[in-house]
Amino acid sequence: MVTPAAKPCPDESITAWALAARGGDAAAVEQFVRALHRDVQRFVAHLCADPQAVDDLAQDTFLRALGSLDRFEGRSSARSWLLSIARRAVIDSYRHAAARPRLSDAPDWQLAVESAQPRGLPGFEDGVALLDLLAVLPDERREAFVLTQLLGLPYAEAAEVSDCPVGTVRSRVARARATLLDLLGEADLAGRAEVLQPA
Repeated sequence: MVTPAAKPCPDESITAWALAARGGDAAAVEQFVRALHRDVQRFVAHLCADPQAVDDLAQDTFLRALGSLDRFEGRSSARSWLLSIARRAVIDSYRHAAARPRLSDAPDWQLAVESAQPRGLPGFEDGVALLDLLAVLPDERREAFVLTQLLGLPYAEAAEVSDCPVGTVRSRVARARATLLDLLGEADLAGRAEVLQPA
């Protein structure tokens, strides 16, 4: 089961750390990265299809952000600003992957990946089921759902990250919820039918 994020730091503090880091405060850089590292990892994990790339994408996000802190003026929250950078990092990774296909040493690469996944962890099956359900959602709805429901961003900040109106984010989240509920209902009915089948 995917656990909700720990109580997030107030956006005012994070933005203050970003502005202080912009001025060269090394301690503020560390606080800024620590405060948002988990959010960035979770966000890129839900946006990208490659679990092996999550750490690299998170690192790329912070490198981009720290390299452009001099342009951050604090007009929006540093969290929204950073998640926008994370979104662009994921999009750029897709573009890069499309331009350079990867080769696999194994004849059946999908079987190799599935067998390398951890098993028997508490909540593992629930987490896999949630990821499978989220993967069915269209990209825009999945992004809005992850930002607001899993990362806990307010709708206004999610709209800023997604570069769309707040009403669009609300609509996408509502549609994502409806789709997920329908899928859960279908899975529940299929599970009941399987139990009722004669052996």
